[in-house]
Amino acid sequence: MNKFGLKFLLATCLAFMLSSSAFAQDDLVEVVFQSKWFPQSQFAGYFIAQEKGFYAEEGLTVTVLDGGNVNPTVQVASGNADFGTDWIANMLIQREQGLEVVQIAQVYQDSGYRMVALSDSGIEGFEDLAGSTVGVWGFGNEFVSQAVFSVMDMTSDLDATVSNPDINAVVYAFDPSLVFPDEVDVASVMTYNELDQIVGLGFPLDTLNLLDPADVDAALLEDLIFTTPEILATDNFKDSGMSGQEVAEKFVRATIKGWEYAVNNQDETVFMMVGMCGDTCAGSGSTQSPLIHQTWQMARVAELVMPNEDTVIGNIDQEVWERSVELLLDVGLISESVAFDDVVDLSVLNTIQ
Repeated sequence: MNKFGLKFLLATCLAFMLSSSAFAQDDLVEVVFQSKWFPQSQFAGYFIAQEKGFYAEEGLTVTVLDGGNVNPTVQVASGNADFGTDWIANMLIQREQGLEVVQIAQVYQDSGYRMVALSDSGIEGFEDLAGSTVGVWGFGNEFVSQAVFSVMDMTSDLDATVSNPDINAVVYAFDPSLVFPDEVDVASVMTYNELDQIVGLGFPLDTLNLLDPADVDAALLEDLIFTTPEILATDNFKDSGMSGQEVAEKFVRATIKGWEYAVNNQDETVFMMVGMCGDTCAGSGSTQSPLIHQTWQMARVAELVMPNEDTVIGNIDQEVWERSVELLLDVGLISESVAFDDVVDLSVLNTIQ
């Protein structure tokens, strides 16, 4: 074969590969995932699955929607997203109000929510909250704070029917620098985010009292994966030729792979997240660099996703799940108990694990 012929053959092969790649890309099934906040290491597994091609390997292309000022359960139930992540409290409360959603995986096996006070404030435990001002969040994130107050048999002005509440709750926009310590005695924090932001504001850990809801049996399950029964039941997801059940299995399998990679390759994951999320990586109000904050965040998130080496990422522990439901019922955040099998669909996990 002469040089011209060889060049023509190579060019033809290259064009074929490129067109095949483009065709394969066009062939990917579009999935929309509703996050709970902006891109950061809290959601590293989803972004790793996206960037490393784990979703593409399953035939999916996934769009991750920013969270923050939206309610994830409402977004998915209303059809604005196919899958989402949320905390069990908000999911079950919204479900009781008529939104049809079903849990299919549990990413965080432990809870990261805490309350923080200055060590010289006199607030050393939840029993000291009476008479204090506590910073809480909105958009369904306030329910975990309400659960703590109720367990301690204290009222707050989050309940509009209560006069002379024990606790003054200040709803603030996720930035502890806006309220702590001048406007509130206690701030709601996540171990992987706002806690480090407060440290970055000039309050080292040894100057803080950290209050853990688990100490008073008030811990609730956090970041889980959910969808709608309608999506799981569809025979032809978005005219893809795949059922919703198949798409859910592919999505969860790739996501778990992404989380496994993120937990085992934290430095690489942090570097990727810093390049992806910009200013939000530093955490609102933090004086620390995005790299420092996201390194902290990834380490803490890994502890929640995989508390020990035997943890099966994504697994739903029925006993722990039912404890969360019992707590929500006891404190009045839901009015009727719900059965595990009515809210949790294990068919996805059973297929992929």
